[in-house]
Amino acid sequence: MIRKCNEHGYFRGEVCPECNTKGRHVLGDRYEERLGKFVSGALRHFPNATGLEMDKKGWVNLDQFCNILKQKYKWATKESLISLVESDIKNRYEIDGGYLRACYGHSVDVELDHCECDLPYLYYGVSQEEADMILENGIKPVHQRYVHLSTSYGKANDAAQVHTDNPIIIKIDVDVARENGMSFMSATDEIVLAKQVPSEYLSIANFG
Repeated sequence: MIRKCNEHGYFRGEVCPECNTKGRHVLGDRYEERLGKFVSGALRHFPNATGLEMDKKGWVNLDQFCNILKQKYKWATKESLISLVESDIKNRYEIDGGYLRACYGHSVDVELDHCECDLPYLYYGVSQEEADMILENGIKPVHQRYVHLSTSYGKANDAAQVHTDNPIIIKIDVDVARENGMSFMSATDEIVLAKQVPSEYLSIANFG
């Protein structure tokens, strides 16, 4: 569920993680799940099907989105949408003024403009069966606009374990790739986006 603390804003769970107060109820679990699925689909995969006008950088008008949302779910409010965005620990969405967008995960054709990542290395987890193919052919998006890279070995391992029990972690030499004109965008503190990563920048990572 989503609640709001008067001092620390929106949070998920029973009590505010900052001050341990209960706060005001905003959205129950069932409604949170339904709203989250719609927001993800509309902002990442099918904006046109919902009637949204999305610009090239993935932004949609917040008020237009709320109007469309209200037509689909009578219980949905602008606050419920904002609470979903601001309480999301994965930082999947962002609001800037009167506009809203997904930060990553797009299958629609967008050109995101996040800040450039300044880390020297990034990581990408794959199954043992995929490792040799990736090292030979590079990392390319399959169902998404960008490949999603992790900022640490541990985060890459966690992400890969959703799909495989014993992932192989590949290290990307970002410094060298950047010198050769590649761009790596920081979508969140944990996720970095690239259009693709050629094989010459890849190697098997040692733990840590």
